[in-house]
Amino acid sequence: MVDFGGSGQPILLLHGLMGRARTWWPVAQWLKRYGRVHGLDQRGHGHSPHRGFTSVSAEDPLAGSSVSAEDPLAGSSVSTEDFVADAAELLTELGPAVVIGHSMGGLHAWELAAHHPDLVRAVVVEDMAPDQRGKTVDAWRGYFDSWPVPFESLDHVRSFFGGPVGDYFTECVTEREDGYHLMADLEDLYVIAAEWGRRAYWDSVEKVACPLLAIEAEHTSMPPGQIRELAERAPDGRYVRIEGAGHVIHRDRPDAYRGAVEAFLSS
Repeated sequence: MVDFGGSGQPILLLHGLMGRARTWWPVAQWLKRYGRVHGLDQRGHGHSPHRGFTSVSAEDPLAGSSVSAEDPLAGSSVSTEDFVADAAELLTELGPAVVIGHSMGGLHAWELAAHHPDLVRAVVVEDMAPDQRGKTVDAWRGYFDSWPVPFESLDHVRSFFGGPVGDYFTECVTEREDGYHLMADLEDLYVIAAEWGRRAYWDSVEKVACPLLAIEAEHTSMPPGQIRELAERAPDGRYVRIEGAGHVIHRDRPDAYRGAVEAFLSS
């Protein structure tokens, strides 16, 4: 867990797939005026334990997997419920919080609010949809396989992804003997993403009693119309679309993202 500072009500930041808590650093700086800001390295990411899967099947993502007996997550899993339980455990210590999530973190934010309403004051969901059924691990493999890993340097990371998102990804890699690799284990990521291809989360969205802000990128990678519908089906939902933004809105269009979140927190 990263304590970014500030004082007052807890604010919990949940990163997306491939990310880690420190990717929130620029956002945390202005959020500190609204409370004490914390970021969580979610399981399988950053400095949290990784499972270390050796194989994943597109049909059954857990088939053929093996976990080392020394692995701190041996015998556990990376299901949505596990991520939510981790965040709930943290908020049991910190107190009820505003929970802000990007992509995967947005899913975990609304699930946390739905199943632990006493721990969540408000939710911000950045570019995540509740129903991605049919999207297979193969789609994710194709994306990751296109990366020139290992990257030669942090400048190589920046130039490959480009612009503000390039800076974001420099926070997601770690240096090894042969160059820079993603901090998260790809096999963990395939298992996480495969679950989204099998499940719809609309029932949970409709159980979120606290205020919810859904922010969609103009160039979203989510199914069309779902993020607006998410805001409509949440009992106290609001919707904002950020023009010119890609999936990592808080880096692509930081001023517009900040304006939307600050208006929500001040309402």
